[in-house]
Amino acid sequence: MRRRGQLVLVAAVIIAVAMIPMVLAYLQLGYHADVRASGAHDDPSTEARSVLVRSVHSASVDVPGTFRWSSRDAAVNAVRSDLDPRLSTVETARVDEGIHRNVTYNQTLASRWSSANCPTGPDRQFGSCEAIDGVVVQERAGWTHVLAVAFDLVTDTRRQHTELSTVVRAGYE
Repeated sequence: MRRRGQLVLVAAVIIAVAMIPMVLAYLQLGYHADVRASGAHDDPSTEARSVLVRSVHSASVDVPGTFRWSSRDAAVNAVRSDLDPRLSTVETARVDEGIHRNVTYNQTLASRWSSANCPTGPDRQFGSCEAIDGVVVQERAGWTHVLAVAFDLVTDTRRQHTELSTVVRAGYE
């Protein structure tokens, strides 16, 4: 009977020793504060940019079949009208948490992006590009296509002030 008790005791010790690494791994990986510590989850600017990417895609998807190149100003106005309520939502979404954002269009950045990303010369496949009120449009087979929208995003929290100028490519990110 004594040997049997020793065998049970040795088996229990082996099981306990084998479980120590599992318990430590569980405690380290399951620690809730680690999830919030990563930059992507706590950075309100990154979160807002993600919303802008989805918003620009949604606002620009119907433009090519709706607006001829001669109506590109109307296309830009339609895109901006579609974006405006979404931008207001981005600005006010987390005010109750002490996060304030201000989103504006950046015409200068849009012009620079257009110059750098729209090819010129006789071998280009599409027509000219134009930056209008922060929205970059291009003529393709007589239709207006939205390529990108440039924004300035200012984010204020209790701990930081962030200014971000960004170009969101329509349908490409």
